[in-house]
Amino acid sequence: MRKTILLVDDEQDIVDMLKLFLEPDYDVLEASDGQAAMEMFARASIDLAVIDIMMPYVDGFKLLQWIRKSSTIPVIVLSAKNQEADKIAGLGLGADDFISKPFSPLEVVARIQAHLRRTYEFNEAGAAGTGANAVAAETRLGELVLDHEACLLYKRGEPIVLSAIEYKLLKLFMSKPGRIYTKKQIFEQVWSDSYIADDNTIMVQISRLRDKIEDLPREPFYIRTVRGLGYRFAKKEELNAP
Repeated sequence: MRKTILLVDDEQDIVDMLKLFLEPDYDVLEASDGQAAMEMFARASIDLAVIDIMMPYVDGFKLLQWIRKSSTIPVIVLSAKNQEADKIAGLGLGADDFISKPFSPLEVVARIQAHLRRTYEFNEAGAAGTGANAVAAETRLGELVLDHEACLLYKRGEPIVLSAIEYKLLKLFMSKPGRIYTKKQIFEQVWSDSYIADDNTIMVQISRLRDKIEDLPREPFYIRTVRGLGYRFAKKEELNAP
């Protein structure tokens, strides 16, 4: 089934260029500002959005916040701004990727393909087979239960909705509690891509995950920082301590 991509940018030349590369394989919708994009979401089923930051009426950051209130679809942010603060802000608001203008349209297409593939794998995580090929339906550690069929986390019985990246991060950590993962190992296993010292991406995603699962995010119990090495999940003996 063809996926639907929404392009949101007030520069028509950029939209037309991306459409040229995307339309052979995807259904492409377009909007010139955030308000028009919101209206498009109400009318169509969208699988991935590519949005600019600087737009009239409703800018990209506000649109991203609005999308994340009800959807976990992949969102790629395009921006002429190449400031580190803008990248961190976009990722912190829920963006899955950030590409600075000017860019290669082939790079954007490759990023879109990668995010759709990861999201598809995430949605199919519960359909990993039966019998000898079956995987555990859930992982239980302390007060946390990670449901691999629903891709949902429960803490003390209360459901916590996760994004695709948050689910994959938690699945990695909970699979081997106590093991230290370097940033390179985390990026390559969760993002399925080569690591290029993209520390901020990992930091922001782990911060968002801590906000969801920790009682005190500034003093994390479950996902712990190991200075100079990376991160680890709490050990089983720590989880079972009275």
